[in-house]
Amino acid sequence: MSPPPSPLPPLTALSAPDLEWRADDVSDAPYSSVYDDVYFSRHDGRAETTHVFIEGNRLPERFAAWREARPFVIGETGFGTGLNMLCAWMCFEQYASAEARLHLVSTEKYPLPRDALARALAIWPELAAHARPLIDQWPEPLSGVHRLWLSERVTLDLHFGDAAERLTRLDGRVDAWFLDGFSPANNPDMWQAALYEAMATVSRPGASFATFTCAGVVKRGLRAAGFAWRKAPGYGRKREMLCGEIAEPPHDTRRATTPWYTPPEVAPARHVVVIGAGLAGTSVAAALARRGVRVTLLERDHTGAGASGNRQGALYVKLAAETNSQSRVYLAGLLHTRRWLATLDPERRQLWSDCGVLQLAPDAKEAKRQQRFLEHHRLPESVVRGVDQAAASRAAETPLNTSGLAYPQAGWVRPDALCRHLAAHSGITFHQGEARTLERDADDAGWRIALADGTALEADQVVVATAHEAPTLGPLAGLPLQPIRGQLTHLPVPPDAPTLARVVCAGGYVSPALDGVLSLGATFAPGDTDTTPRAADHARNLAEFEATLPAFAEALRAAGATLDPAACEARVSLRAASPDKSPYAGPVPVREAWVDDYAVLGSDARRIPDTPGQHHPGLWISAAHGSRGLASAPLCAEVIASRLCDEPLPLERELADHLHPGRRLIADIIRGNATLSASPVRDEPPTSPNTTETP
Repeated sequence: MSPPPSPLPPLTALSAPDLEWRADDVSDAPYSSVYDDVYFSRHDGRAETTHVFIEGNRLPERFAAWREARPFVIGETGFGTGLNMLCAWMCFEQYASAEARLHLVSTEKYPLPRDALARALAIWPELAAHARPLIDQWPEPLSGVHRLWLSERVTLDLHFGDAAERLTRLDGRVDAWFLDGFSPANNPDMWQAALYEAMATVSRPGASFATFTCAGVVKRGLRAAGFAWRKAPGYGRKREMLCGEIAEPPHDTRRATTPWYTPPEVAPARHVVVIGAGLAGTSVAAALARRGVRVTLLERDHTGAGASGNRQGALYVKLAAETNSQSRVYLAGLLHTRRWLATLDPERRQLWSDCGVLQLAPDAKEAKRQQRFLEHHRLPESVVRGVDQAAASRAAETPLNTSGLAYPQAGWVRPDALCRHLAAHSGITFHQGEARTLERDADDAGWRIALADGTALEADQVVVATAHEAPTLGPLAGLPLQPIRGQLTHLPVPPDAPTLARVVCAGGYVSPALDGVLSLGATFAPGDTDTTPRAADHARNLAEFEATLPAFAEALRAAGATLDPAACEARVSLRAASPDKSPYAGPVPVREAWVDDYAVLGSDARRIPDTPGQHHPGLWISAAHGSRGLASAPLCAEVIASRLCDEPLPLERELADHLHPGRRLIADIIRGNATLSASPVRDEPPTSPNTTETP
């Protein structure tokens, strides 16, 4: 029985493996100097993979027979060069039906650099077409979960870090295991009881495994964890290998301290209505449509009508000086959006630019905070690095007065165009109308959405993505959400005016000009719902712009630009924030049941009932993305679509729990503040800079 996992370890850059390249008549193969072992058989790596892992797990016949709505899930304990996973994908294409989907999950503690990965896979030209999306999307060597889309039907989640530690945090279930890695004799740290226990805990009943080794320590560890094994003929010079199954996985105790977050049972989705066609709604709709789910996108106005209708928005995050769950979610979201956009718009870049972001330190307090951040974190420089005044000026291609942090993979996005692009998926039907009520239908088999025009829509599942208006729908009445008014200033610039090379953020943000217009802003007014443009807000945005970029502002004047509020256009929109400034993404709790089931926490937070949390069947929400929606909404969409479609999540279990819409309700119960009516919106004590959002 696997114990509850320990707290998440610090985010860190992972070390590249020490490689040698040993050439022979057949290939130029990678070799681990540390583990004194090969990455794949020098005799014939593909043939060994097919024999051990593909045939050892009976994948051809299982793929051919697969008729489930959910994907078939393969787990692997050492990604290495990706050869095993690419071979599994090719086998899936050969044998599975056209409607089937495949989900690959693999751990890796020492990820290869991208160029080494490409070199290793170049040994097999016949794999080139399958290797290309893997190489193109190859993530930075940062601990955590990285989701890649290998094809319309095949998803790969790379869990970078120690195999046992990563699998204890996996939120999902596995059908077949590739128990791989360097030999037990050379890498004993991996082949431990904790690994087999973690595998068993996240296995589905009847999950299979195969491994190249017959070492006694492996046989004993597998048996102790509940796997039945048998010997089978090995490949090449290896006389024997192991394969087997686990009939009944052990009870998962990882929810013992948080039973309220136990995910609801889900039935295959036939028709999902997504209410709200901003970035939160369209990204969920597109994620579901990509999985073959029929989606109706319901919107009162038009796609991207609200805060997602901005012509240009900054794709960046402001991370806490010390790691916390909120920062982890936003950083994972930033890198997720970057890969996601590269698959949506890889060449023409009409929807986005990864020009990079400079987060300046305009005062001593922020400079000190950034210095603490650099001292506390050990992140890849390709993700974030400190830059002095001179380096920041070179990066922006304009003189700057301060140092800062550089995010090379961040940039800007066209949210309005992105929403339209996502909504255009062939599996999505757009329906214009205003949702007035949301109720379970008469036979409790689905949901009925009554519209303002007197008509109604019906669906077996519903995703609400209407920002601060979500609590107006009955089942969401107790969810605390606060509207935040933001006004952008659009400043026309002459055709020959200088431009920025990076997005620059300080008290506000400034993006490189798009179609002759600079976007400046945005203001930040919690609780203000007036969408009338204000000259005073233009003046505030322009003043912030000149304070942040005085030399650039002067260069614009010299080129003929008019930095006058009267010459600017405005766009006002309302964002939504939760009290702790993290998004809501997940199933909607039944408030009355939670208040009753967990009332004991109000007198003693250590008396945790074993009652799983009750959720409204088939009701989900994606909201509270604030001013960081470009970094959070696409990842939250994958969290919801993965949960709804019964597949592994793209985040560690702890981070998925951090996003759960019931987290505030549990906090209120513990504090004695929970009632059956809506609780007031109060800001939580700051946990990161995002609690005082800089738009």
